[in-house]
Amino acid sequence: MMNQRRRVIVIVAVVLLGIAITLVVTGIGSRKQALAALQTRTDESSIEDVSVIIPRRGDSMRTLDLPGDISAWYEAPIYAQVSGYVKMWDKDYGASVHRGEILATINTPKLDAQYRASSAKVDVATAKMDLADLTAKRWKNLEGTQAVSRQQVDVQAANARTQHAETEAAKHDLAQFEALERFRTIVAPFDGIVTARKVNVGDYVSEAGGELGDKGDATELFTVADVHKLRIFVSVPQDYIDILKKGVTATITVPQYPGQVFHAQFLTAAWALDKDSRTVTTELVMDNPGNKVWPGSYADVHFSVPSESAALQIPENALIFQEEGEQIAVVDKSNHVVLKKVTVGRNLGQDVEILEGLSPEDRVINNPSAGMLNGEAVRIVPHATPGYNQVETASTAFNSGEPKATTIPGEGQ
Repeated sequence: MMNQRRRVIVIVAVVLLGIAITLVVTGIGSRKQALAALQTRTDESSIEDVSVIIPRRGDSMRTLDLPGDISAWYEAPIYAQVSGYVKMWDKDYGASVHRGEILATINTPKLDAQYRASSAKVDVATAKMDLADLTAKRWKNLEGTQAVSRQQVDVQAANARTQHAETEAAKHDLAQFEALERFRTIVAPFDGIVTARKVNVGDYVSEAGGELGDKGDATELFTVADVHKLRIFVSVPQDYIDILKKGVTATITVPQYPGQVFHAQFLTAAWALDKDSRTVTTELVMDNPGNKVWPGSYADVHFSVPSESAALQIPENALIFQEEGEQIAVVDKSNHVVLKKVTVGRNLGQDVEILEGLSPEDRVINNPSAGMLNGEAVRIVPHATPGYNQVETASTAFNSGEPKATTIPGEGQ
């Protein structure tokens, strides 16, 4: 009986020991699995997610859209050259005028009186001159006789010359007043359109520069503009000044004629950059049949010229600026970072040209972090960059080590 009881106790102990051993082994295995899973998640979380793009070639055409200001071919503000009161104005806003056509007439009583006085002075000076000439001639005839001396003859001759000079001076004064008298009539300087009339009948105008305001400042009486052609002024950025050359054209659109396109030609440029805006003032010219487009209009100016550069382009935010200079971060076949030094060309706004250091097959990291290191492992995730080939790669690409096929937005759709 005792032997049977001992046998039972041994069996129970063995079973309990087996269960204990099983529990220990199972616990150790689960813990190892948990630690392995935790390590895997830690390793994966330490890998930076990046989006990559494939560089693209520059377009065959370079385009540039800029705001512009439209001005008349010629524009002249017309001021008064004499003082007086406006007698009548003959042309109003929008009137078509020809060169020499009367715009307004000014009453100039003070000038008229000065003109008459100057004319009278000429008459007096002429009479004195004639008398001096006659006197000098008579004294000259008596020269050599005992009736007159040589000194007296010379005095009369000198007096005659003086009267001649005074007569000439009086005639010059009269000519000046005659010229001012012609300014009583305000005329158009060339064929064009009256774009401003700032006088009314009875207004006092001054030879100091036009109508006198309440504060004594002077304004123009009229403005006449020649609009058979128009000038378009546009500020071209420094990166695009190489397109400014003879033969370049631009298309013009204005808000008042939606859907209509006008054509302008490059005329000239300032050939100097404004140091504040780094732009150059550029002048275009366009025909304006029927005076359809008005000066002072706002315009959208669109340039489109053949591109002479086949350089690769990437977004500007793909560049890394470090002590070694400008670099890019490229993902190799094993999904590790390779920092490459590049030579940057023109800045095209959101994009930049890369002249050296970049190949068309490179997978360039878009918007890399500042602390990215050479040889660092990364995981490629899809993020769209418009206008560029996007490498579509899931997280498994890191494990496979091979990038998936690239797709170009707009193709195959």
